[in-house]
Amino acid sequence: MLFFQLVLLAGYAYAHWLSQGRDKRIHTAVLVAAALSCRIIPFDWWKPLDGRFPIVRILALLVATVGLPYFTLASTSPLLQSWHAREHHAGLPYRLFSLSNFASMLALLSYPVVVEPRLRLHTQAWLWSGGFLLFAALNYRLARQSQAHPAFHTEEQEAAPPSVRDRIVWLLLAACASGLLLAITNHITQNIAAIPLLWVLPLAVYLLSFILTFEGGPWYQRRIFLGLFAVSVASMAFASGGQTMVNDIRVLIPLFIAGLFFCCMVCHGELAGSKPASRWLTSFYLMVAAGGALGGLFVAVLAPVVFPALFEFPILLVVTPAVVLWKLFLNRQAVGSAFDRAQFWPVWTLSLLAVIGLAGYLAKAEYDYLGDARLLTRNFYGALRVTDDDELGVRTLAHGTINHGEQYLDPVRRRQPITYYAADTGIGMVMTDLEKRGPVRLGVIGLGTGSMAAWIRAADAVRFYEINARVLDIARTQFTYLRDCPARPEIAMGDARLTLEREPDQHFDVLVVDAFSGDSIPVHLLTREAFQLYARHLKPDGVLAVHVSNKYLDLSPPVVALARQLGREAHMIESARNDDTQTFASDWVLVGVNEKARFSWIEDQETNVDVNPAFRVWTDDFSNLWGIRRQ
Repeated sequence: MLFFQLVLLAGYAYAHWLSQGRDKRIHTAVLVAAALSCRIIPFDWWKPLDGRFPIVRILALLVATVGLPYFTLASTSPLLQSWHAREHHAGLPYRLFSLSNFASMLALLSYPVVVEPRLRLHTQAWLWSGGFLLFAALNYRLARQSQAHPAFHTEEQEAAPPSVRDRIVWLLLAACASGLLLAITNHITQNIAAIPLLWVLPLAVYLLSFILTFEGGPWYQRRIFLGLFAVSVASMAFASGGQTMVNDIRVLIPLFIAGLFFCCMVCHGELAGSKPASRWLTSFYLMVAAGGALGGLFVAVLAPVVFPALFEFPILLVVTPAVVLWKLFLNRQAVGSAFDRAQFWPVWTLSLLAVIGLAGYLAKAEYDYLGDARLLTRNFYGALRVTDDDELGVRTLAHGTINHGEQYLDPVRRRQPITYYAADTGIGMVMTDLEKRGPVRLGVIGLGTGSMAAWIRAADAVRFYEINARVLDIARTQFTYLRDCPARPEIAMGDARLTLEREPDQHFDVLVVDAFSGDSIPVHLLTREAFQLYARHLKPDGVLAVHVSNKYLDLSPPVVALARQLGREAHMIESARNDDTQTFASDWVLVGVNEKARFSWIEDQETNVDVNPAFRVWTDDFSNLWGIRRQ
């Protein structure tokens, strides 16, 4: 999102510069360069060696693969509108902006449902590249046509330029909407429900607000939407402050999605209501894009560095109504005509006091909710929280709603594996059986608190793979699984699959893959190529244990289908929650050779997994998250 916001800003800046009478041959050269660089599948040498500097590396990768094509696409909307205004003097061309956002929303909603489940990635890339070449040809023709209409109409030429204050208002309104989009997306996917693809909904309503407000019809009614805006801000503040008794995601997710929509309708409605004459169209869009990038930089770059938790959301819940109030104050003559003029100042003053009260409420709510945390920390990979539960006697590591492991505080029991790794879980039964036969060499993808180290004896060996350096720091300083381990644990930092690709064969007896509980599923760990890599690192009779516990996705069909294609057995082991032993309900798929013959207990524990014979095996070139969602 940050990449697209920044390149959108660059594209709008270029469009503004080009619209100032620059030679159209410059745009022709840009179109040709973009057409020559529209290979959007990255080369293998872009694979990182470790997990450091992820923001810089991801931005660099996107610039190298889609940077110039998207830069060209980003410049198209303001350029076309500027050319249209020069040729057709009647009316403003801002409805074209609504149309472009409508097309963006259609693409967003159709991709995970229509495109991804049916087409390989390379097929998508070829089709997209062909479409881009057609776009470049049409754009070139329009650029040539626009040379015949070099100047705006006389009335446009004489239109007064927007003031510095106008430009600042545009910037701040766009920044608030963009920042709320990202902050609310983070909040609902981390603090409410870790549902894959849930991020699509906030982005869709963000685009919808642009469509409605710039369409030019009666969609934005200030009197109605300001009231809905106030109710939405108050509702989101109450629901996010940890004081509400409502925990049902069927209530909370619609509440925040609707709240984002009404906030964006007000921000973008006020933007659309203050759009300038066509002569200043490109400078208007430039400030809108700058505001979008500013909001993205605040949430995606500054907040993870400055804040230990998701504090940007409550901050934006206060800043956004403050900016809207400022806009209404500056435009009080027009606002007064829409309302009773005698009511404007009392209502505006009460609204300002409400914003101040809102800031105090949110500050207290955040302190009450997070004040008992033993540790709050955050980086690119998310916000982590360590808390102690004196009643249960456990310490917990959590990433939003996702529990990444617990440990007993009692020194006598702190070496006991619990949660998803207890003795009566799938991986616990495998480890118990193998340890009776001799030393075990264990590999674990996903460190968490280091819980799997509790299974290791002095004669055993364990190697963890972890991408987030902050998780390693927490496992070493806040939990003792690694420190208490009789054998020295090996830690390999970086993306697990890329690390395994570079390593010599590890000859694991068991390889645990435990990285699928969150909202962002690392699909590259569930493909045929990944399973072939795992097989290389396992002993001939080794076991691949895949933790597929997930509330919203059924990950067992992809795992079982892959096992069958590779000629391996696959057995689903489900375990129930046991509060006495602090065991969580968990689902594990065990993949190996002749597992029933090796483990006598599998027959009694196995749960059948029905996999449609037509189920399409996932590869590095194809995956389908939509197809495995739980109904």
